[in-house]
Amino acid sequence: MDHSTEFEAERTRLTNLATQILHDPAEAEDIVQTAWIRIDRTETPIDNLPAWLTTVTTRLCLDRLRARVPEASEPVEQPAAGGSPEDEAVLADSVGVALGVVLNRLSPTERVAFILHDTFAYPFDTIATVLDTSPAAARKLASRARAKVHQPVPEDRLAQWEIVDAFMAAARHGDLGRLLELLAPDAVVSADTAALQLGTPSRIEGRDEIAAFFNGAAQAALPVFVGPDAGAAWYDKGRARVLFDFTTVAGKVSGIVFRADPEVLSRMVRRRADSAAQ
Repeated sequence: MDHSTEFEAERTRLTNLATQILHDPAEAEDIVQTAWIRIDRTETPIDNLPAWLTTVTTRLCLDRLRARVPEASEPVEQPAAGGSPEDEAVLADSVGVALGVVLNRLSPTERVAFILHDTFAYPFDTIATVLDTSPAAARKLASRARAKVHQPVPEDRLAQWEIVDAFMAAARHGDLGRLLELLAPDAVVSADTAALQLGTPSRIEGRDEIAAFFNGAAQAALPVFVGPDAGAAWYDKGRARVLFDFTTVAGKVSGIVFRADPEVLSRMVRRRADSAAQ
């Protein structure tokens, strides 16, 4: 059965849903494409295609989250008998504000329950169907997640990778205020000889100057590891050209060194923006 026209009508909504859960647009596109493969191979008639796609997409997201951060073993309540996913309500089309690195503090099931309920107003009986648990357990997951999300985390207690990723996100999105918040007043940017040959600045001093330099920049930078430390790197045609080597102190960026030395770049490995939380 050809569902292509109906699927295309749902693609944007499903992509928004997957992006909100995973906080990664590229992964969201991959998930939605996988959902299309699932429906393309399904021969059983589907009464409510939007709800079916919502359930499949959410479960694929949950599998991806569990692959990132395996959950601790915990009792799982069996789902109560009920209707098929096709009979569940369809998610609202609106998408809430992205929660950023705070979502990475939630377990996969907490994250899904919270996003589906608090962002999309999905009822707990439907969330229970998606998570293969009971409505009461789904409610508890959302409640725990809500408590974690609303608990403020002091800047000086953020992990180094969280500070780096928050800084790079603010740079990409042109959030000058956030850049200023994340920079120490006496922060310094410098560069090694190889980076200077590629045209990086030799030195930038002070929070205001550094924030202005990075504001709206770093669009081609991707998250990396250099040993145990998180950083970012500028990639050109799939090849790392310049590493942004961060120093953080008390929740602030105190220094960034542009490094293009081949030996340094050879020790660098790609990471997901939230993989340091594992």
